[in-house]
Amino acid sequence: MVNIINSEHAPAAIGPYVQAVDVGNLLFVSGQLPLDPKTNVMPDDVSAQAKQSLANIKAILAAANCQVANIVKTTIFLADMNDFAAVNSAYEQFFKDNNASFPARSCVQVARIPKDAKVEIEVIAAK
Repeated sequence: MVNIINSEHAPAAIGPYVQAVDVGNLLFVSGQLPLDPKTNVMPDDVSAQAKQSLANIKAILAAANCQVANIVKTTIFLADMNDFAAVNSAYEQFFKDNNASFPARSCVQVARIPKDAKVEIEVIAAK
């Protein structure tokens, strides 16, 4: 059975997709832009953008009765690989702050991210 997960504490999807899909043992969270769910505005700084994307992911996980510790795979999309160190620092702190192990991860530079964000992050969580 497939369940659609939505959280009012994360920004609404900006296209024909959902925030996450729960398929029983796995939760697939769509790529999260660094949009503040209350204002729909994103910070300018890439570190702040990474933190916001991760906060959005955490809110979606909570809506699916999961925690950061349930994340088993992340994919980070960067507009500029020169931002890797700043994003990596925010990412590392996020997992430490949530007492979670680091999951498997991919990080790639892409030509462009929706809304000209500097970062977008997606995750897979295991229940």
